[in-house]
Amino acid sequence: MENSAIELKGEGFLLRTMKMEDKAAFAKHANNPKVFANLRDRFPHPYSESDAERFLEFVLSNKDPMSTNLTIEVDGEAIGNISIFRKEDVYRKNAEIGYWIGESYWGKGIMTNVVKLVVDYTFKTFDIRRVYATPFSTSVGSMKVLEKAGFKKEAVIEKSIFKNNEYLDEHIYSILREP
Repeated sequence: MENSAIELKGEGFLLRTMKMEDKAAFAKHANNPKVFANLRDRFPHPYSESDAERFLEFVLSNKDPMSTNLTIEVDGEAIGNISIFRKEDVYRKNAEIGYWIGESYWGKGIMTNVVKLVVDYTFKTFDIRRVYATPFSTSVGSMKVLEKAGFKKEAVIEKSIFKNNEYLDEHIYSILREP
């Protein structure tokens, strides 16, 4: 992604370029053990405004054209984020997505629509053939989001994740751009 401003409007939400003003809202929604339980360990818990500030500083200074990070905004408040990581070398036609949303917004269909919009944006903007996500076996809600967004389960990698002192299966979901 060129580091230009992005704004994608969905039904009841806005996806936009992150800004430092998201710090307090990110800390509010991310500081939740249920959110942390389904994310990689580099996402800290507890999640403070300092953590949000460090993350936003990293994203805002990142000139890597292979990653795109967007704030999910509802009613003017940042409630989560979604990221697209384009791959390199023999994987250069692939992009991984990762996301989180505040618990009070779970089960409302927002994330399914966010994922659909980001996949559409990714296929239209980049020379990408496959978008994939790798939810943990405990992230049943995320798997439902992906399935409702048109993703298909490709594989289950048994006990490949070590999170919170237990081994979890990694599920691999993908969606392909039609030729």
